[in-house]
Amino acid sequence: MAVFDAGVVLKRIAQERITFIPGPPTLFQSMLAHESCGKTDTSSLRIGGTGAANVPPVLVRQMREVLGFKRVFTAYGLTESTGTVTACRAGDSDERVARTCGAAIPGVEIKCVDDDGRTVATGEAGEVLVRGFNVMRGYFDDSQATSEAIDPEGWLHTGDVGVIDEQGYLSITDRKKDLFIVGGFNCYPAEIEKILSAHPAIAQVAVIGVPDERMGEVGKAFVILKPGQKSDGAAIIEWSRENMANYKVPRFVEIVHSLPVNAAGKVQKFALRA
Repeated sequence: MAVFDAGVVLKRIAQERITFIPGPPTLFQSMLAHESCGKTDTSSLRIGGTGAANVPPVLVRQMREVLGFKRVFTAYGLTESTGTVTACRAGDSDERVARTCGAAIPGVEIKCVDDDGRTVATGEAGEVLVRGFNVMRGYFDDSQATSEAIDPEGWLHTGDVGVIDEQGYLSITDRKKDLFIVGGFNCYPAEIEKILSAHPAIAQVAVIGVPDERMGEVGKAFVILKPGQKSDGAAIIEWSRENMANYKVPRFVEIVHSLPVNAAGKVQKFALRA
């Protein structure tokens, strides 16, 4: 499809007996929020693959229970790594699938480092670095950008912030450039989005940092409501105060009908900032 349309996708699943669909969370959230969801035969669906900074646990459950996927897995990768870096394994629990993007694929190394390039301890957040056969040779005709992305030891600096657990499973926290600081506290939009996704009226949400005279920056949430649900910014902010630390609570909430996305279905944060 040249342009993603949730209604058309649901029809084509039924007509062509689609079995496998990969895509970012927004793709599946759009399908779940569409008025024809639950009224269209999606019983052919076998495997769903997703991955991004924000994969809410509730989404994994709904992909199985509502859309009917027999198995859901999460993975992580980027263009500069020729696609995949990590992936969940067959037999991983639903909790692990929801909260991680898997372990490094064979032949690939990953680590997380601090701003000085030192490897952080297990369970601590840092920039994700990748090394292996899948790392690109470089950016075409741009040696400077290549040297900035790949260090002399062959590690690709992804610009993503993540945590590696004791089993070697990676969880992406956010993009370094998307982080905003509220009164000295680091706020990762993906973490806030994951919490807000559990709100009963919210279908999709995207969070950015906006300037604030007193705090430096504060969060702003762009929210798409589920069909038939009603809520407003004040109610969502109040709910947030009950479910997350105060500095993470969005100070502004804007109800929207859609979010700006690229051709792959990923939300374009720069467009929201503009």
